[in-house]
Amino acid sequence: MCGRFALYSPYPKLSQALRLPLEPRELTPRYNVAPGTWISALRHPSDDVPLVMDEVWWGYHPHWAKEKAPEPINATIEKVATSNYFKGAFAHHRCLVPADGWYEWLPEDGRKQPHFLCREDREPIWLAGIWSDRPDGKPSCAILTEPARGVAAEIHSRMPLALDDESLEPWLDLHLTDRETIRHVVHHLPAKRITHWAVSTRVNRPGNDDASLIEPVD
Repeated sequence: MCGRFALYSPYPKLSQALRLPLEPRELTPRYNVAPGTWISALRHPSDDVPLVMDEVWWGYHPHWAKEKAPEPINATIEKVATSNYFKGAFAHHRCLVPADGWYEWLPEDGRKQPHFLCREDREPIWLAGIWSDRPDGKPSCAILTEPARGVAAEIHSRMPLALDDESLEPWLDLHLTDRETIRHVVHHLPAKRITHWAVSTRVNRPGNDDASLIEPVD
């Protein structure tokens, strides 16, 4: 799954990694991004609006759902294109969530040891997401997950769907709506590019948010 991540790369670095022109904006470094908060996402707010990096609520609640409907933070790649709750957003409202890495917890000796997972080259990671306006008109999102691959499988059975560089533009293409077409042109980041290390249990508390959270521990 993906339940906590970090985003601390400055906006110019994200824009350069994306290879798409974006309006500059200020991003506050966050080392402990938790669900139920506003997060940065790259999306088309509507068919006639160009790509923007703006804030979406991490907890997917489509506008047509009842007030007490679930607000999942993740959607699995196995069901996102067919589930009634997600399939409309998968076809028409896909987004990218930038991250520098994410956290997973590995059971060890009766406790859970957090690990930080990121690219070996420390470049930003682009996580595939879907979004929908909530009943109040504000956007909400879920991050897609897939079975864990490579070293990520050492920590958890699932991982966020991180896309390779060539898949970013197709994932955001409003004209791509067919599930099979998307599957053939969008690919995940090669597992060999992911690394991880153990970090402090301070990350367990969402209120802790500083650079020391991603430092390796013995």
